[in-house]
Amino acid sequence: TPMTTDTQPKYCLACNKTVRGRSDKKFCDDFCRNNYNNQLKASSHNLVRNINNALAKNRRILESLISEGEEMTKASKEKLLQNGFRFKYTTHQFTNKKGSIYYFCYDYGYLPLENDSYLIVKGKEDPAM
Repeated sequence: TPMTTDTQPKYCLACNKTVRGRSDKKFCDDFCRNNYNNQLKASSHNLVRNINNALAKNRRILESLISEGEEMTKASKEKLLQNGFRFKYTTHQFTNKKGSIYYFCYDYGYLPLENDSYLIVKGKEDPAM
Protein backbone atom coordinates (compact mmCIF):
# COMPACT_ATOMS: atom_id res chain seq x y z
CA THR A 1 0.00 0.00 0.00
CA PRO A 2 1.36 3.42 -0.91
CA MET A 3 2.16 5.89 1.90
CA THR A 4 -0.52 8.46 2.35
CA THR A 5 0.84 11.99 2.04
CA ASP A 6 -0.78 15.34 2.41
CA THR A 7 -1.47 16.25 -1.22
CA GLN A 8 -3.13 19.55 -0.32
CA PRO A 9 -0.96 22.30 -1.89
CA LYS A 10 0.46 24.88 0.56
CA TYR A 11 0.54 28.56 -0.26
CA CYS A 12 3.07 31.24 0.67
CA LEU A 13 1.77 33.40 3.54
CA ALA A 14 3.19 36.51 1.85
CA CYS A 15 2.41 36.19 -1.88
CA ASN A 16 0.05 33.20 -2.07
CA LYS A 17 2.21 31.27 -4.59
CA THR A 18 2.37 27.49 -4.21
CA VAL A 19 5.09 26.50 -1.74
CA ARG A 20 7.36 23.60 -2.67
CA GLY A 21 9.70 21.74 -0.35
CA ARG A 22 9.42 20.73 3.29
CA SER A 23 5.95 20.03 4.63
CA ASP A 24 6.28 22.73 7.30
CA LYS A 25 7.48 25.43 4.90
CA LYS A 26 5.35 28.61 5.00
CA PHE A 27 7.02 30.88 2.42
CA CYS A 28 8.17 30.43 -1.16
CA ASP A 29 11.51 32.22 -0.57
CA ASP A 30 13.53 34.36 1.85
CA PHE A 31 12.22 37.61 0.37
CA CYS A 32 8.61 36.65 1.15
CA ARG A 33 9.54 35.40 4.64
CA ASN A 34 11.39 38.63 5.46
CA ASN A 35 8.68 40.81 3.96
CA TYR A 36 5.95 39.00 5.91
CA ASN A 37 7.82 39.26 9.23
CA ASN A 38 8.76 42.92 8.63
CA GLN A 39 5.09 43.75 8.03
CA LEU A 40 4.15 42.10 11.34
CA LYS A 41 6.67 44.23 13.23
CA ALA A 42 6.12 47.47 11.31
CA SER A 43 3.48 49.14 13.49
CA SER A 44 5.32 48.69 16.79
CA HIS A 45 8.64 49.70 15.18
CA ASN A 46 6.99 52.82 13.71
CA LEU A 47 5.66 53.85 17.13
CA VAL A 48 9.08 53.47 18.77
CA ARG A 49 10.87 55.20 15.89
CA ASN A 50 8.46 58.15 15.94
CA ILE A 51 8.84 58.63 19.72
CA ASN A 52 12.64 58.36 19.48
CA ASN A 53 12.62 60.94 16.68
CA ALA A 54 10.46 63.32 18.76
CA LEU A 55 12.79 62.94 21.78
CA ALA A 56 15.87 63.56 19.63
CA LYS A 57 14.27 66.64 18.06
CA ASN A 58 13.32 67.99 21.51
CA ARG A 59 16.93 67.50 22.64
CA ARG A 60 18.30 69.29 19.55
CA ILE A 61 15.93 72.23 20.16
CA LEU A 62 16.97 72.56 23.82
CA GLU A 63 20.65 72.24 22.86
CA SER A 64 20.32 74.90 20.14
CA LEU A 65 18.94 77.47 22.60
CA ILE A 66 21.93 77.33 24.96
CA SER A 67 24.87 79.41 23.76
CA GLU A 68 28.31 77.82 23.39
CA GLY A 69 30.04 77.66 26.76
CA GLU A 70 26.85 78.38 28.71
CA GLU A 71 25.05 75.97 31.07
CA MET A 72 21.55 77.47 30.89
CA THR A 73 19.28 80.03 29.28
CA LYS A 74 15.64 81.13 29.29
CA ALA A 75 13.13 80.63 26.50
CA SER A 76 9.43 81.29 26.04
CA LYS A 77 6.91 78.53 25.47
CA GLU A 78 6.10 80.21 22.14
CA LYS A 79 9.74 79.99 21.00
CA LEU A 80 9.94 76.30 21.94
CA LEU A 81 6.68 75.54 20.09
CA GLN A 82 7.77 77.54 17.02
CA ASN A 83 10.86 75.31 16.84
CA GLY A 84 8.65 72.21 16.92
CA PHE A 85 9.18 71.25 20.58
CA ARG A 86 6.69 68.62 21.81
CA PHE A 87 6.21 68.87 25.57
CA LYS A 88 4.62 65.44 25.91
CA TYR A 89 7.93 63.70 25.09
CA THR A 90 10.57 63.61 27.85
CA THR A 91 13.01 60.93 28.97
CA HIS A 92 12.91 61.58 32.70
CA GLN A 93 12.32 64.11 35.49
CA PHE A 94 14.55 65.47 38.21
CA THR A 95 13.32 67.13 41.40
CA ASN A 96 15.84 69.39 43.09
CA LYS A 97 16.11 70.05 46.84
CA LYS A 98 13.64 72.96 46.57
CA GLY A 99 11.05 70.65 45.00
CA SER A 100 11.31 72.13 41.50
CA ILE A 101 10.72 69.54 38.77
CA TYR A 102 13.01 69.61 35.74
CA TYR A 103 11.89 67.68 32.64
CA PHE A 104 14.66 66.14 30.54
CA CYS A 105 15.19 64.99 26.98
CA TYR A 106 18.34 62.98 27.56
CA ASP A 107 21.00 65.43 28.84
CA TYR A 108 19.09 68.69 28.26
CA GLY A 109 16.21 69.77 30.42
CA TYR A 110 13.78 72.55 31.19
CA LEU A 111 12.13 73.98 34.26
CA PRO A 112 8.73 75.65 33.86
CA LEU A 113 8.84 79.23 35.21
CA GLU A 114 6.19 81.95 35.47
CA ASN A 115 4.55 83.56 32.44
CA ASP A 116 5.00 80.60 30.04
CA SER A 117 8.76 80.92 30.37
CA TYR A 118 11.25 78.07 30.77
CA LEU A 119 14.74 77.71 32.16
CA ILE A 120 16.69 75.51 29.74
CA VAL A 121 19.57 73.59 31.35
CA LYS A 122 22.41 71.40 30.21
CA GLY A 123 22.74 68.04 32.02
CA LYS A 124 23.01 68.74 35.75
CA GLU A 125 20.27 66.26 36.58
CA ASP A 126 21.90 63.26 38.26
CA PRO A 127 25.63 62.72 38.68
CA ALA A 128 25.05 58.95 38.82
CA MET A 129 23.77 58.90 35.25
